[in-house]
Amino acid sequence: MKKLLIVVDYQIDFVTGSLGFAGAKTLETPILSKIKAYEAAGHDIIYTFDTHYDDYLETREGRGLPIAHCIKETEGHALHGKVFDQYKKAYDNQEEVFKDTFGSADLFNMLMARPQYDVIELVGVVSYICVLSNAVLAKTAQPEAEIVVDSSCTAGPDPNLHDTCLTLMRDALHIKVI
Repeated sequence: MKKLLIVVDYQIDFVTGSLGFAGAKTLETPILSKIKAYEAAGHDIIYTFDTHYDDYLETREGRGLPIAHCIKETEGHALHGKVFDQYKKAYDNQEEVFKDTFGSADLFNMLMARPQYDVIELVGVVSYICVLSNAVLAKTAQPEAEIVVDSSCTAGPDPNLHDTCLTLMRDALHIKVI
């Protein structure tokens, strides 16, 4: 079975930085376990990095969310904690996508160019923004893959939006929420 894990934006600024929230901190151990399991099984892993620049506050997103975050080459742009340590340990075998918006066109193009996966699983933050956006892109790029979101490995600062998003993914978008 060919599987892919997409670790979405588990970066310092979303965990303990400028947009950090308590629920993100609790994800470190389950995400790390998931990464190690995929590595041990020889499955593919892609890390996405929310990536902005010094002009962030002048962009459309910056005007809508005027909190500078994930600015390239700052501490907040890096992956968080033990997830970062695991990423560094296997760096030569890791794939990464730097994206300046919620869903990643580069991720979509990568998935379009690859042979069909049986399962594409997404973990990370924020569930109802970047995880959702990239799950829809994965489903579009690889319509025969089973798209999975592990609810124990994703969160958002608004618990109501998080729960609504998981329901929407499961009931309307045919994404398997475990």
